Amino acid sequence: MVGWKGSQAPIQPPSGSYTPIHQLVNDALSKNYSSICAPLTNDAWKERWRSMCLRSGFSTPDPNPMASKLQMEEAERWRAGGCFLRGEVNLSRIDEAERVIGMVSDWLQLDSPDERARYDSEVALQRELSHASYLNMAAVILPPPRNRAHIADYARAVNACLTNTGLSQYMQLSVRIPIYVPSQAVAQAGTGSSTRQGAPALHTKSPPGQSIQSAPTEVDLIATWEMWDTIKTICEYNPRLSLTLDLTSPLPASVDILSRWAAEPTRHIFLPATSFIPNTRGYPVLMKPAQNFLRDMIQYRPTVILSGTEESHHSNGGEQAYPQYIRYLEKTSPAVQAMETPGTVESFAQGYFDYLQAPLQPLMDNLQSTTYEVFEKDPVKYTKYEDAVFKALLDRPKDSRTVICVAGAGRGPIVARCLKAVENSKRDAAVYAVEKNPNAYLTLQERNENEWDERVILLYGDMRTIDVPEKADIIVSELLGSFGDNELSPECLDGAMRFMKPDGISIPTSYTAHLAPLSSSKLYNEVTAMSKDVKAAETPYVVMFQAVNILSGPAQGQAGARVQQAWEFEHPRKDVVLNAQGLPLTNTHNARSAHLTFHIPYAGVLHGLAGYFEAHLYGDVGLSIHPERKDSVSANMLSWFPIFFPFKDPLYLPGKAELDVSIWRLTDKRKVWYEWYAESFLQPYISTAPKSLGKSSAVSHSTSANPPLPTTTVKVDAKADAGSGSPMLDDVPSRTSSPYASPAVEPRIKVGQTALHNPGGRSSWIGL
Repeated sequence: MVGWKGSQAPIQPPSGSYTPIHQLVNDALSKNYSSICAPLTNDAWKERWRSMCLRSGFSTPDPNPMASKLQMEEAERWRAGGCFLRGEVNLSRIDEAERVIGMVSDWLQLDSPDERARYDSEVALQRELSHASYLNMAAVILPPPRNRAHIADYARAVNACLTNTGLSQYMQLSVRIPIYVPSQAVAQAGTGSSTRQGAPALHTKSPPGQSIQSAPTEVDLIATWEMWDTIKTICEYNPRLSLTLDLTSPLPASVDILSRWAAEPTRHIFLPATSFIPNTRGYPVLMKPAQNFLRDMIQYRPTVILSGTEESHHSNGGEQAYPQYIRYLEKTSPAVQAMETPGTVESFAQGYFDYLQAPLQPLMDNLQSTTYEVFEKDPVKYTKYEDAVFKALLDRPKDSRTVICVAGAGRGPIVARCLKAVENSKRDAAVYAVEKNPNAYLTLQERNENEWDERVILLYGDMRTIDVPEKADIIVSELLGSFGDNELSPECLDGAMRFMKPDGISIPTSYTAHLAPLSSSKLYNEVTAMSKDVKAAETPYVVMFQAVNILSGPAQGQAGARVQQAWEFEHPRKDVVLNAQGLPLTNTHNARSAHLTFHIPYAGVLHGLAGYFEAHLYGDVGLSIHPERKDSVSANMLSWFPIFFPFKDPLYLPGKAELDVSIWRLTDKRKVWYEWYAESFLQPYISTAPKSLGKSSAVSHSTSANPPLPTTTVKVDAKADAGSGSPMLDDVPSRTSSPYASPAVEPRIKVGQTALHNPGGRSSWIGL
């Protein structure tokens, strides 16, 4: 087996110590591979293990009692701390292990129905891993689990290895998991029995070139993921535990259900030559579903392990055709291409993928110049602001004088765009710039003198309290956060409305917050690694998502869209009670709440909520990081990554479940904070007939006994997402259905819930 990640220089062992392993490694390197994948032990070890641990347990009378007794004594001594013999291992020196991925014996039965076989398999596993640790191996692949009924035994054994302080704490243990196993094979494995007389059962293989003809069902595709999820959960998401995804079986035509693997720590992808098919010229290629899946997974940089490439399964190309084809898939991966294209979000975000960042505290902290500089590298955002100001100016009478005030000017990028819009519109306008950061205000003075010919009237102070010489026709601000309002744009603009004319406009005029349920082992590990107390899991983070899976599907029944709107803020707001200074008496008008229901088509684990925003600047000009609309509204905008609301404990969601998400934006005199909570439900009378996801499926069956649920209407303080519209595009009817609004709706079965996160803002808040 050979792993591929790119070429490396050949190894140079000490003179006179060249071994067959060195030869294998250098042969692989000469063919532009990066490493080899080799079993740690051989058949000699397998035979000795069988003689000690299987034959010593025979229940039938032994014709040679003395030999049997000696055999049992040998087995007990081995269990107490036995060692390998030289001829039983394939690698024995540390220099041999360089660029080698180890494979534990695949005949070990960590999930055997026989308790003694499980115990002896675990002892053998510990011995093999101890040997790999001694050789300083970076990664070892464990055999796949085969028995769903005893997956907890398998997982407990793996966890014991991960917590064994005698093993290297830097060695990755990677569990080999097939992408799916046909349900018939799973059933047989789950109900079969094991005896001590026979050798450990090996997993069955199809003959070379032969693939399973029937299309996989949803049951097939979820079974192995559920086993992996059990292992991961029992091992407490150990960061040294990873996944080797086995693509031996052909993938289904519909790959939506496979997206769950994107949220898992896939370190290796196992791809035998028999998984390839010949193209019209006889060269090996993958079928379209496997091509698309692998192109997507390559962005996570797994090691692709090829096997059987030297066995001439295809008429043209030879052994080198397989790695060349994998490199071609990498080169044509849309995600990789985006990362390698200057000016894209993916290129800009390199180094930030799945990296947790605390949101800014704009009213409490003054930003550093380097922070401003990063944001100012975004040409899309400032072009959109310029377009919005330009269109707003054109909509005013030609002979009028327009007062523009940039509230929160920073180092002046929006000020410069306002001046350009004024120039291009050929309108008469005065431009003010308000900034509270004394350091940024110094930069504004310098730019006003050197670049703007003193055309800008600079005002130093907080927009909520500063006096402005004249009221503005247009107030322009860039105070948005990843969730729209999470950097206190509503509170800041409440103060700025004091110096807006009665018929004035705000740019932006409104912005909306959106949510989707998210699964990501990576992000869960990042949060738990920060701190063991509750604070880390009750803090929203700004994250450029990569190794994640959005769990929700399209709207269905009472459930809304895949990504749903939580609430909206509009400026100026006319219904606020003001004091003598023109400021709101309280901040209660900026509190919000949302209760959203998501359809979960496939089983998964909820680790948090993904948050996005959209902003309507003016007219048809807007900003968006909504995953389904950003490319049509403001493609390749760099300034905002999504926000992540984590959950302290993972919540398992069965397929066809509904997830109710509640989120609140709350406030007092000193701060603003978010609280969030989720519950999961199943509808009664769910069909149990598995649907085939392959092309061979002609009919999908449904046995649901209840009719479609009636639509009910509930007024909430946020517009529900319609699933297709955008605040800057044509208006669309809003979805106002709720699963608990009417007694006519069939009651759902509750299956899980989270804790209420961040009550009272105890862990995270934004200071006023």
